[in-house]
Amino acid sequence: MTPAVGAISSTVAGLWLLNIALDTGGQLAFKAAAGDKHAGDGFARWKHMAARPWLWVGIGCYVVEFLVWIAFLSLIPLSEGVLLGSINIVAIMVAGRFLFGEKLTRLRVAGIMLVTLGVVIVGIGG
Repeated sequence: MTPAVGAISSTVAGLWLLNIALDTGGQLAFKAAAGDKHAGDGFARWKHMAARPWLWVGIGCYVVEFLVWIAFLSLIPLSEGVLLGSINIVAIMVAGRFLFGEKLTRLRVAGIMLVTLGVVIVGIGG
């Protein structure tokens, strides 16, 4: 028995949004772990990061994201999945701006707009 089209669409959308949240959360957690000014250098830096929760939150996000990504790809063609997944770049750049004060130059904003437009086109065409 195959599920209704609406059920597949809402499942795909839910998995897509969960993937965005997990990927963005993982990247932000890794940035928080790597950006700790008290971490030191070399092996001491890795020991410091391993003792803090951010590294483990990032790893946890990526483990769960892997499972969500596999589920997502099981429902849509790979070519669509990869293109829809590229919105993660936008989410990470915007979150990096707000949480870490990273710069968004005109070229980066233009890139964000182009990636977003591409994801919208793929989403509408899918």
